[in-house]
Amino acid sequence: MQFQSFGAVGGCCLAVMLFAPFGPGVAQTPDRGPTLPSVSKPVSDDAAMAAYKQKLEEYTQARQAFAAEAAAYWKSVAEKRMVRNAKRQARESIVLADYVLTQPPVYAGPPEPVSPVPPPPPPPPKYIPVLADFLKAAKDEFDFVPQRPRSEVEFKRAYAKAAAAAGLTKEQIVRIYGFEAGGNGRYDVQAGLETPKPGARAISTALGYNQLLTTNSVELLAENGDRVIRILKAKTASLTGKSKAQLEHKIAIVQRMIDASKAVPQTWGAHEALGSTPKGMAMHALNLDIDVGPLLQTQKLLDSVLFARAKGFQKPLTAAELEMMNLTGDGNGFDMVTMPVEFRDRVPTSNFFQPAGYAANPVASRNNTVAKLIQATNAVMDREAKSRGARDLASVF
Repeated sequence: MQFQSFGAVGGCCLAVMLFAPFGPGVAQTPDRGPTLPSVSKPVSDDAAMAAYKQKLEEYTQARQAFAAEAAAYWKSVAEKRMVRNAKRQARESIVLADYVLTQPPVYAGPPEPVSPVPPPPPPPPKYIPVLADFLKAAKDEFDFVPQRPRSEVEFKRAYAKAAAAAGLTKEQIVRIYGFEAGGNGRYDVQAGLETPKPGARAISTALGYNQLLTTNSVELLAENGDRVIRILKAKTASLTGKSKAQLEHKIAIVQRMIDASKAVPQTWGAHEALGSTPKGMAMHALNLDIDVGPLLQTQKLLDSVLFARAKGFQKPLTAAELEMMNLTGDGNGFDMVTMPVEFRDRVPTSNFFQPAGYAANPVASRNNTVAKLIQATNAVMDREAKSRGARDLASVF
């Protein structure tokens, strides 16, 4: 999943107001009486533009120097990652020197100057689809209406059953639920809309207990759709009459979605592109369905567990370790969680990100070593596991 912040996915803004100590009124002196403040001579537009261009040139040069320094740093990160992957493939020991041990460079030059020419109004923010869009797409594209749970506990019960059947532990699913969904998140919680408040808007398509993006939903269907169909078909064996016919109809629709997910190249980029279309948004609506949603939310975690096992890591992953794989991707996450514990205080988190991903995850730069990041993750999990929603999930596992 794409990771935005600890606990709830949405962030909060801190408004900072600056006050001048005195207003521009009349100053008093004991001997001369009231004195008006001096008025500076207006600077001509040409002079203001010339000063701006000079500052802009200085800023541009500083930024170019910083960009070269940052590029060299991230090139070193990528090269070290390749070395570790090759060593792991050859079953060679990975040593501390195989990681970049310095933090990413931080820009410390002059700030970007403000142009004397007023800028054009900014474009409106990109619209991010919400539940109503996913539901409409499902109906329009596949004539599908998700079967919603009668209560939150009913969905939690179905999720816990799916997770247990997949071999996931209560500790893993409860703590990750608390971390991803904020401890009280509903099955249909979307990033940015965790709590109703004026002006709230979605910040991504991340949805549900494990905050799957539309891209995740498309990819899970393409890669694990056959497993979903097998589980659904097995469920029909215990049903009769109308209930059985309804589930069989649902299976046929899910199969059509799976076929559509496999009709594009099996790459993240192609899945991301499909996820932004009505067909992809329709697939995302499956997360709201009581039969399919728990399977998709569970599969995301199961894939990480299976990835680690395939690499020879048989020890059960802690919830925080599993979250590291969710945060940085299975490959980078595996690299992180298999690191010797004594390295974790020394190795910066930047070793496990691409530059853009690191910039988009302030939590990784704030907790800038592996030890700090895992410790901070566990702290959030400890806190959120005490919330009512997390306790409800634990009770039905």
